[in-house]
Amino acid sequence: MTLPWKRRGRAKVTLLLLAVAVLPPSCLESNPQPFPATDTSRGGGGGPDAAGNKGLDWGAPENQTDGAVDFRAEMRSLVQTIAAYARAENPDFVVIPQNGLELLTLDGEPDGPLADEYIETISGCGQEDLNFGYPGLGDVSPAEMTERLTAFLDRLEGADRDALVIDYCKNDEQTDASLAVAADHGFIAFPADRRELDDIPGYPPEPPDVNEDDVTELSQASNFLYLINPGEFESRQAFLLAMAQTDYDLFVVDAFFDDEPLSPEEVEGLKTKANGGRRLVLSYMSIGEAEDYRFYWQESWNDDPPAWLAAENPDWEGNYKVRYWDPGWQAILLGSSDSYLDRILAAGFDGVYLDIIDAFQWFEEQSGQGEHGEQD
Repeated sequence: MTLPWKRRGRAKVTLLLLAVAVLPPSCLESNPQPFPATDTSRGGGGGPDAAGNKGLDWGAPENQTDGAVDFRAEMRSLVQTIAAYARAENPDFVVIPQNGLELLTLDGEPDGPLADEYIETISGCGQEDLNFGYPGLGDVSPAEMTERLTAFLDRLEGADRDALVIDYCKNDEQTDASLAVAADHGFIAFPADRRELDDIPGYPPEPPDVNEDDVTELSQASNFLYLINPGEFESRQAFLLAMAQTDYDLFVVDAFFDDEPLSPEEVEGLKTKANGGRRLVLSYMSIGEAEDYRFYWQESWNDDPPAWLAAENPDWEGNYKVRYWDPGWQAILLGSSDSYLDRILAAGFDGVYLDIIDAFQWFEEQSGQGEHGEQD
């Protein structure tokens, strides 16, 4: 069965993408980045164009370059806006940004002053390739990178927030090592065996620290499954059944299967572990890139892009960086019954797993900002 999934996988790419109009100098807090930023979104989704998309500027992207932009503060603000909006309907809504750990501190350094308001807003953070997977499946991540990211995650745990770690492992030995490191630090680990995140790993044969407990908040989770490309399953029902037959404490899934959203009944069914315990079910949501295979995409944008739409990612066809601080893009994400977040809320998900948080790094590169916001 062929499904129209855009298989992004979770491959890492450098930030030197297509050239776009250079943004103006901004007064942001910036810092050196010793490793390429991650760029990790995927496909799926379907439905009619989003309604209530107020504030769209239909001029060319080059027209929206005026004014100083603090890219990091704007990303923090967007995450906080998403959390506040969702929690007005569900006070227990889980919000987990993936990657972009520099946002945890005001100076972007692991030992810097914490961004307290941001940390108080989020439920935890996800981080890919902590030990294995950079730059490819089974590659041992550079020691300096691992040390830096681990320092951020330890600060996060010290602030009473949870760290979810995804390693991309090529064998059982790497999986065991990933789980051991996570246990030492108190992280929640998912050792993936495929970058596409399209399967339920066969090893270990059951989730780490499997339990029959009811998991109703992130701090209670001992393990999780990250599966956002279900196109390899024979059918929608086969996917739902396979997921329901596991005992993971938490799922991160896409809100759509084969262009159709998961129904509230389907989401509710995923919330029960095979052993009878309750689990959390989160929806994947990319907020730093637009994807031309999502429900909100309009064909007219190919010739007449809105002002918030930036360069296409040359490594992932159909994925575009967005000026995520723009009201037009944010209206697609939330604020009407047809918006992305509102659809997720209506389906009954327990929370969101936010991707392309590190888009701020790309805009810093494009604006020519060097260390600590200085111009190169």
